[in-house]
Amino acid sequence: MKRQFLNSAIRVLSVLLLVPATFALGQEHKPVHFSGLINDYSPLSANVKGSPWEMHGQWSMHLRPDRGTAEFSAYLTMSGYGKTAEGAVDPTQPLVNPHTHHILLNNVRISWDMIGCPTYAAPTPTRGFQLNGTVSLLTGNGSNAPFETTPPSSTLQVCVTGVDDVPYSVSNANITLVFGGPATTHFGPQAIHGVVRIAAADPDDKNREFNKGDRY
Repeated sequence: MKRQFLNSAIRVLSVLLLVPATFALGQEHKPVHFSGLINDYSPLSANVKGSPWEMHGQWSMHLRPDRGTAEFSAYLTMSGYGKTAEGAVDPTQPLVNPHTHHILLNNVRISWDMIGCPTYAAPTPTRGFQLNGTVSLLTGNGSNAPFETTPPSSTLQVCVTGVDDVPYSVSNANITLVFGGPATTHFGPQAIHGVVRIAAADPDDKNREFNKGDRY
C-alpha cells in the first residue's frame, strides 16, 4: 500500500512540475505585436537626390516566435527644403517635394541578436533582435517608387533594441531602419531612427493598450 501511495504521489508531482514549464513555453511562442513612430532626417549627400529629407511616420511589426518569422510595415511622409540664392539648403523653406512611402517586409527570418545593428551613443542598448530581407513593397505616393526595380530589389535591416528588463527601463525601446540597394539613392545608407511605442503579446493585450487610451 505504501509503495502504491508513493508511486501515485510521484506521478502527481511530475505533472505539477510539468505544467509551469509547458505554460511558460506557450507564453514564449505567442505572437507579439510591436508598433511605434519614426522621426529622422537624411544627411545632405550628393548620392541622395533631393537631400536632405525630413522623415516622419508609423511602423508596425508582427513576430511569430513559433515560426521564427515576422512581418514589418512602415508608412512615411517625406519632404525636402528650399535653397538660398547661393544654392545652399535653407531650413526656413521646408515642405519641398512632399510625398509618401509604404514599405513592407513579409515573412522574414528573425535574428535574435544585434550583430551589425547601428550603434548608439551612451546610454547604449544592451539587447535586441533584427529582421533582414528584400522588401516586398516600396512605394512612392502609392506607385512603385521611381528609384525601385520591378519587382522590388532593395533590402532592409530592421533592428529593435533596448536594455535588460530592470526597474525604470524599457526592454524594447528603439528601432532603426537601414536600406540597401536602389533605395539608398533616396533614403541614404545611414540608419533611420524611431521609437517603440507598444509591445503586445496577443490581440487581447493590444486591446487593453487601446482601452488605456494609447493609439496607433
